[in-house]
Amino acid sequence: MRGPDTPAKALDARALAALAANPGCKRRAILDGAGVDKAALAGALGSPSAFGQSQFALTRGNAFEAKVKADGGAELLRLVHERLDPAAPPPSGAAVPDLSAMGPEGRTARTALALREAAASAAKAAEAGEAGGWTLLDHPMIALDVAGSPAFLEPDAVVVHPDGSWTVVEIKSFPMLDGAADPAKVGAAARQAAVYVLALEEVAARLEPAPRVRHRVLLVCPKDFSNLPTASAVDVRKQRAVTRRQLARLTRIQEIADALPDGVCFSPELPGEQLTEAVEAVPAAYAPECLAACELAFHCRDRSRAAGAVTALGRSVRAELGGLSTVEDVLAAARGEAGDPRDPAVAALRRAAELRREALGAMCP
Repeated sequence: MRGPDTPAKALDARALAALAANPGCKRRAILDGAGVDKAALAGALGSPSAFGQSQFALTRGNAFEAKVKADGGAELLRLVHERLDPAAPPPSGAAVPDLSAMGPEGRTARTALALREAAASAAKAAEAGEAGGWTLLDHPMIALDVAGSPAFLEPDAVVVHPDGSWTVVEIKSFPMLDGAADPAKVGAAARQAAVYVLALEEVAARLEPAPRVRHRVLLVCPKDFSNLPTASAVDVRKQRAVTRRQLARLTRIQEIADALPDGVCFSPELPGEQLTEAVEAVPAAYAPECLAACELAFHCRDRSRAAGAVTALGRSVRAELGGLSTVEDVLAAARGEAGDPRDPAVAALRRAAELRREALGAMCP
């Protein structure tokens, strides 16, 4: 599907999290499942993507992460202890194993070994009736099986608690103002962290006994308008469940492919008309939120607007309109030209149209 000479684009945590953010989009599911480079595809379609972080944001984020992890991760571990495990002994003298190795497979194996050693140390301390120590894994590499192929993922950090349990840490450069951050950004971070939790659960399942992977992750952000770190515990059980369902759906990608025309191909080398026809053969579920998560968002937005689809106005609007799927249908229902008057959405639209006429009549006697 991606073309005979086009290598597969590996999935990362952001791509897997975006799948969970829009589970109804068959277009994204099949393109990611086939390893299609959606950025190159968007450029070939004439709707180049502006998706991604600016160089300034990347530099600021790297500087903040370095500050959080300074001095052997002392501040990061303090936040983990304070927000997630205050009953444990203070994290003084935590172990920070070296995770360097050749290639992603080597780094994945080295990470698995470090996690196994930390879990074994905690179990040994528990048998002796002693408190275990803390371990900080800085940028570990973990693998997650996606449709039969490994996706190599790199969380910001993983902390092993004295009781042997594991916590994912996400470090972001957006601020927490008065203890709260932008809900949309927190949601995106939670979906990304849920991918790491799933991958860690696969690692834990291979150990005996299996360590507990905590479903509350630590989100570390700058406090207010300073560069001082603060943190919040985020429960990712819901995001984890959605992501797991999406990954299971990717393993059944053949069901989506069977509905496509024979020989469909998404290679950016194809003529524009043929490529557009191939992409449009797969149903999409566009919403404005896609602009922050998908390289094809501009193309899908243009098509959605051209078709007059109400999804271009947002998922909340789409949900309120029930069976009215186009702007034309909505306007016809509001004017009383179509629609069942017993339908609550139709009744609300007609009432709104009546109020609008009354308001305009009062303004223009």
